[in-house]
Amino acid sequence: MIDTLIIFETLANVNTFLKGGNRLFSYKKYADLRNKKGVTDYEVSKNTGVPTSTLSNWKAGRYAPKADKINSLADYFGVTIEYFME
Repeated sequence: MIDTLIIFETLANVNTFLKGGNRLFSYKKYADLRNKKGVTDYEVSKNTGVPTSTLSNWKAGRYAPKADKINSLADYFGVTIEYFME
């Protein structure tokens, strides 16, 4: 698990340099899980500690998520962090 987190964070850091390139984090996959669970960004934020502003920035492509935040989402939704990669 630790190795996966390190790899994901490294990929996320590389992703921040890929202006206009392929996104490594799939916001769509996050949104699909959120909708299937029937929760709002606010509820996800409250239960994971990931601020709603951070979720909005991911949606807009302004920031690449850090591994700890992806791990929080993965735990909340019961998926692996790899699930969120494109």
